[in-house]
Amino acid sequence: MEKIDYKKTLRRLYKPSAKNVEFIDVPSLNYLTITGKGRPEGEEYQQALQSLYPVAYKIKFWVKENKHFDYVIPPLEGLWWADDLSDFIKGNRDEWRWAMMIMQPEPVTREIVELVINAVVSKRSSPNALNKVEFKTINEGECAQILHLGPFSEEGQVIQRLHEAIRNKGRSLGGKHHEIYLSDMRRVLPQKYRTIIRQPMD
Repeated sequence: MEKIDYKKTLRRLYKPSAKNVEFIDVPSLNYLTITGKGRPEGEEYQQALQSLYPVAYKIKFWVKENKHFDYVIPPLEGLWWADDLSDFIKGNRDEWRWAMMIMQPEPVTREIVELVINAVVSKRSSPNALNKVEFKTINEGECAQILHLGPFSEEGQVIQRLHEAIRNKGRSLGGKHHEIYLSDMRRVLPQKYRTIIRQPMD
């Protein structure tokens, strides 16, 4: 059975340049999502990841067994925003809002996701944030993106370049700040993080 790696089959979405801003048209994609508020190192965020990943892997195994379709789990992605955008500039991390996501292949449906979530919940003494995991379709459309190399604390200049490239194209920022985490942050030093910074455009 062939195992599909979407970082390769959707290379245009997952292989941006680290030198130049690229403009792409992102198709409508399905995601497992979980939303929350607070700093990334906070308890709510950590519980979100501890709920999102077990569901993603259970779905993969279910699809492989029942649909005879296998794939590599796509990388973790995140949408970030704040009710007051100055909270990002001021570093008020407790006010940050986020939606953490894992893209789902076409064979995965809402019914499969609900079936798997119920199965995972029934096997756990504590459901954590499993009741917050949702199946959503997101259509970002035209976006600009660039690859950031290094720790998250150094993203500022890269984000500024991205925003300037959008304005120089005669467009404006639309949608939410989008990050795609290509590195396993449990095993890689921050200096070697590889993060796609994506911004939808109006």
